Amino acid sequence: MNLYAHIKKSKIDNLQKHLYHISMIIDVSINNIDLKLNTNDKLFSPRNADMGTLSMLEEIDFTSESKVLDLGCGYGIVGIYASKIIGDNNVVMCDIDDNAVNTARNNAVLNDEANIEVLKSDGLKNIYYNDFSIILSNPPYHADFSVPKHFIEAGFYKLILNGRFVMVTKRLDWYKNKLTSIFGGVKIINKNGYYVFISEKRNSIPSNKIKHRLKKEIKMNKKL
Repeated sequence: MNLYAHIKKSKIDNLQKHLYHISMIIDVSINNIDLKLNTNDKLFSPRNADMGTLSMLEEIDFTSESKVLDLGCGYGIVGIYASKIIGDNNVVMCDIDDNAVNTARNNAVLNDEANIEVLKSDGLKNIYYNDFSIILSNPPYHADFSVPKHFIEAGFYKLILNGRFVMVTKRLDWYKNKLTSIFGGVKIINKNGYYVFISEKRNSIPSNKIKHRLKKEIKMNKKL
């Protein structure tokens, strides 16, 4: 094989790696709810359910009044599990990745939850609902903090009053500080090597903005 042919073959091989996915089906049981999920090697945790995700779901009680957003849904395990409890009309899933969105849609149908709304969205930018009672997310915590920063700050406004923002990561300090600054507090559960964060929306304005207003008012009163 000459050099040109070798380079051409390498380019074709690389192209095929990007175009083709190695697909598989996994069976997952969470709190006696059985799911069958299509995955592929381009998605997060394709060969088994992520332990962080499972740890998060074990800490959440869904009620018939819940409306849930699975933020960064991947192949849809969180949203489909929630749908089994609260009904598929009460669940929205979203992801920035076309592969994830298509796989999650297929999995919703596969698990008889076809009415779940699955949207392509860069974070919450294409999410126009503002009435979620629970937002759940397992963010890409190995990257920088720009993604979870957006999730937390924008997610606050997508929740109803007393709604919960739930996140699972392997890092503690940044998430604890950020959630506290926006929500005014956070419950932290250390489980299976992960941190599950649960914050409740207690005001219509983020905590850091309330503090900023109070400081501004105090300064103005001192000038009077």
